[in-house]
Amino acid sequence: MEPLRTAGEYFLACGRNHINIRGKFSYFYRAVDKHGKTVDFLLRPDRGIAAAQAFFRKALSTSLPRWPRKITLDGHLQSHVALRPLRREDPKWKYVEVRSNQYLNNIVEQDHRAIKRRCAAMVGGFKSFASAAITLAGIELAHRIRKRQFSFGRGRYQNFGSLKKIWDRALA
Repeated sequence: MEPLRTAGEYFLACGRNHINIRGKFSYFYRAVDKHGKTVDFLLRPDRGIAAAQAFFRKALSTSLPRWPRKITLDGHLQSHVALRPLRREDPKWKYVEVRSNQYLNNIVEQDHRAIKRRCAAMVGGFKSFASAAITLAGIELAHRIRKRQFSFGRGRYQNFGSLKKIWDRALA
C-alpha cells in the first residue's frame, strides 16, 4: 500500500516530441508536474544520453527547491540510461523513483498536443534551428498563459482579468 501523499510531494512526467527542421528531426523535451503545470522544455538536435541529461539538469534547476519524488518517463532507453550517472552526481537522485508506463505518462502526452497541433500545420517544418527554438518558446509561453501559469515575478501578481490582457502585459 502506498503512503498518503502530502502537498509537498512533487512528481514529474517527462516526454519528447520530434520537430522537423530542414527535413531532419530535432527533439523537443518537456517536463510536466502531476497537476499539468509545465516545468521546463528544451529543444535539442539529437536524442542521445547527453541530450536527456542536459534536459534533466535544466528541468530540475528551474524547479528548485522542490525535488521530485517520482519521475515518469516514456519508453525511450536513453532517458533511462541518462539518469544513472546523475544518481552518482547528486545524492538526491538516489531517492527518486523512476517509472516507465504508457498510461502514467498521459499527462505529458496531453500537454504535447499544443505543440503537435501547431507544428502539424507547418508542412515543410522549420527552416532553421534558431527559428524553431524561438517559435516553440513562443508556443510554450502562449500555452502557459492559457493555463494561467505565467507570472511577472515574485510579489508582482496582479489579476489582469482576461487572457488577452495577460498576453499584452507579457509582450510589453
